[in-house]
Amino acid sequence: MRSTENTNRNLITALYCRLSQEDERLGESLSIENQRLMLQRYAEEHRFPNIQFYVDDGFSGADFNRPSFKRMMNDVECGKVGIVIVKDQSRLGRDYLQTGMLMEITFPQYDVRFIAVNDGVDSVNGVSDFSGIKNYFNDFYARDTSRKIRAVQRAKGERGERVGSTIPYGYMKNPDNPKQFIPNPETAPVVKRIFEMYASGIGIVKICDRLSKEQIVSPSVYAFKTTGSKSGSPDLTRPYHWAQTTVRKMLANQEYAGDTVNFKTYSKSNKLKKRLKNDPENILIFENTHEAIIDRKTFELVQKHFAGRKRPDKQGEIDKYAGYLFCGECGSRLYLHRGKTIKPENNNFQCGGFQRRTSDCTAHYIRENVLDQIILHNLKTVTAFAREHPEGFYAMATQNGEAEAKKFYKTAEREKVQIEKRIKELDNIIRCLYEDRVCGRLTPERYDVMANGYEQEQAELQQELTSITERINKLDMREKCIQEFMDKAKEYLEMPNLTPELLRVFIRRIEVYEKPEKYSRTAGNPIIIHYAFQLPEQNGMPAIEVLARPTTKTA
Repeated sequence: MRSTENTNRNLITALYCRLSQEDERLGESLSIENQRLMLQRYAEEHRFPNIQFYVDDGFSGADFNRPSFKRMMNDVECGKVGIVIVKDQSRLGRDYLQTGMLMEITFPQYDVRFIAVNDGVDSVNGVSDFSGIKNYFNDFYARDTSRKIRAVQRAKGERGERVGSTIPYGYMKNPDNPKQFIPNPETAPVVKRIFEMYASGIGIVKICDRLSKEQIVSPSVYAFKTTGSKSGSPDLTRPYHWAQTTVRKMLANQEYAGDTVNFKTYSKSNKLKKRLKNDPENILIFENTHEAIIDRKTFELVQKHFAGRKRPDKQGEIDKYAGYLFCGECGSRLYLHRGKTIKPENNNFQCGGFQRRTSDCTAHYIRENVLDQIILHNLKTVTAFAREHPEGFYAMATQNGEAEAKKFYKTAEREKVQIEKRIKELDNIIRCLYEDRVCGRLTPERYDVMANGYEQEQAELQQELTSITERINKLDMREKCIQEFMDKAKEYLEMPNLTPELLRVFIRRIEVYEKPEKYSRTAGNPIIIHYAFQLPEQNGMPAIEVLARPTTKTA
């Protein structure tokens, strides 16, 4: 056993400095410098041997996973440290339980003398009860500070300001406004290419392989080389290694579409550093807050593929129908069956509800090449009709509802003006009633009855106004969707093969029904195609027969 005086000149006198996360600066701050000077002067005045600094700059006292602190404690446990000196107890940590355990159990166990200069603590003289009280107040301060910071971050996030500290790969800080970020000319093209590859049918495994072969530096290594950040644990021995999880997270990151997404994760306590995924209803999304790297349609296509995948693709390819293909009876997704033992011409789709036995549905078996033929032929027919007969296509797309739409448009704006005027009148009436109550001209009971009646009327008017606005927006959206479809039909004159891009541009949903004759090899599956110009709540358009077998209907 070593003596408590630690007379061994070979033992380290550890001078531990910490700057709180709230006061973090780049590099070592003035606060850290002051701590170093104070501790060094104290150690020299008391002639403590073998001085060594352990510095954590920019780390919260509630976090005991600090690199230099961990290194110091490892030296303590290895018997290398004789004395630990800090400016005050809070520098050691702000969790009173862990700090108390260090002072009263860990340090004595390893015969380490502990000194907190400003608090007048020296373990040679014993640890007083006041030290425990001091640790408790330090802990209270940390919790109070954490609450205040969370409140500020919450307010910023609710205003639409980005609260995340890490800039996504592909972006950089705006030199003119550090609070915003703009596409990085060096890395943004890489992000765009990753999305384009995935949208064209290339799987994540193959994307990672291509990036590695082309010696494109991984995001974590790039961040380390440009900013010194060690976030993401960069592997400098494999700078061109792209992990599948990295690419998958990038493909799911809505910020690439130009949106700010706040509160994706949360922690249960300031003492728990593990971040948990937040519920969707607690996530706030603000659209078009910065320049997008990925156009919204491409991003939505990628998310459709994610939603339609049941497991990672072992062959490095993705199902182009993922997110589009559904069972017409039970509504489950249809999943692609393929493999090394299955010939490509025998690749087929089957109902997921049937496979999982979650419903009494049937297989709805249909081969991929048959489905490709039907969808492509139908798509060519519809787009040609849109190009060559725009008026007829528009009449079909609006489903004979044009007269009704014009009539609605004519009266809707007038009704909106009248409703908004009445809502303002009710505001004035309620305000006058309140003044009468305050002045004693109206009893509280009478006020409550009258005010409740007017507020009820106001609420009903507001609901009616919302309904009218939503209907106008839907009609506007229908017009926009029809026009976009007709414009795209003029662009895509040649369609040699059915691609994920064609599905993204022209089709919203495909429903496959069971064969009229279940085990027939000649009877086909009825198919309903919902095109992009149709809103989800619209009924189907007239059927267009494209093949005798299998028969196809469009809606």
